[in-house]
Amino acid sequence: MFHIPSFDPFAHAEVVASGQLLRQRHEHPSEVLYIDSGRVLLGVRDEGQMRHQLGLVEGPAWLDAAFVLTERPSCVDMVADSRVRLRRVSLQEFRQGVEALPATVQALVRDMAQGYCQQTETAVSRLAQDAEARCAQWLLRHAQHDSNGSMQVTLHQRKRLIAAQLGIAPETFSRVLRHLREHGLIAGTGNVLNLPHPSALQVVAGS
Repeated sequence: MFHIPSFDPFAHAEVVASGQLLRQRHEHPSEVLYIDSGRVLLGVRDEGQMRHQLGLVEGPAWLDAAFVLTERPSCVDMVADSRVRLRRVSLQEFRQGVEALPATVQALVRDMAQGYCQQTETAVSRLAQDAEARCAQWLLRHAQHDSNGSMQVTLHQRKRLIAAQLGIAPETFSRVLRHLREHGLIAGTGNVLNLPHPSALQVVAGS
């Protein structure tokens, strides 16, 4: 967002290995991370794996300053994509540095941070909605009427194969099914799923 002119001499740099989780979604950080060098992936992890990549930050750059400035938790997971050299700056020191900027610059920086956070949150929300929509579309496409006139879907394939057809992780597919079940849009156990409210499922599918 903006370049830091100098660091507290006690803010020693540290090196982390590729693959290390630097920030977890919904986490309220106790410090701000500044990347001296290296690459960090931004995205959504599922079962310990980065399933959806939304961006890449390459040092030198602030990593999570926008979320701190807007006083909200990070909506993305941040994972080192290479050997990363970083510094941890306390929230107090970081805020004092921002407050030392001219008022017009502070307003600009905060507006940019607000816009960045809103765009990122929208992108993450669309990922979840897209996965739900694809699952709902698949269920409706494969639904058949049973002897009572109700609609049901028989899963003839393993969930892993169905997830691959939908272009999502198996864990995401299972999570979406659980979410739909919790909202009463699917019911039943085993390989047969009942669709008690197909019209509501159509809304989720976007049709």
